[in-house]
Amino acid sequence: MTASDPIVIVPCDPTWPDAFHRIGRRARGALGSVALRVDHVGSTSVAGLDAKPVIDVQVSVGSLLPEAPYRDPLRADGFRFRPENPDRTKRFFLGPPDEPAAHVHVREQGSFDERLNLLFRDYLRTNAESAREYARTKRELAKEFRDDREGYVRAKEPTVWRILIRAHDWAQSTGWSPGPSDL
Repeated sequence: MTASDPIVIVPCDPTWPDAFHRIGRRARGALGSVALRVDHVGSTSVAGLDAKPVIDVQVSVGSLLPEAPYRDPLRADGFRFRPENPDRTKRFFLGPPDEPAAHVHVREQGSFDERLNLLFRDYLRTNAESAREYARTKRELAKEFRDDREGYVRAKEPTVWRILIRAHDWAQSTGWSPGPSDL
């Protein structure tokens, strides 16, 4: 991360859902039946939650390997593949340059990480206090780690895990399971 790409947390923008729908429909159109789910995840998917102004789109596929069935159609439609992504539980793309800033995370349907992102989102959507706690943490850490993305992510982990423990309890008490795909 460079000083020209600082971590900035902004108030919730009411245009984020529309941006997700445009980008998500574009991914869905490029992938057709290869995309088993297309979901808005991350902080921009939670109404009222402050966030980095980057739309997170989770595309669920049957398998990460081979990559060509999803990589090639997404690249052909302007999504920019980042093979250097160190997280092997997903494949990572930047959104098309003619759209708002977006990260596209391709994960295997039913995988731990796919479900974890949906659980975290759904829990924050139903628990305003946890969403406020998460927003507070992100704002504080964005000031401290403005030019250190890895430090910011590491420093958020204790709060994320505390919230995930509560989300797990909530999921158990409500019988949560992922609802239908957003698109």
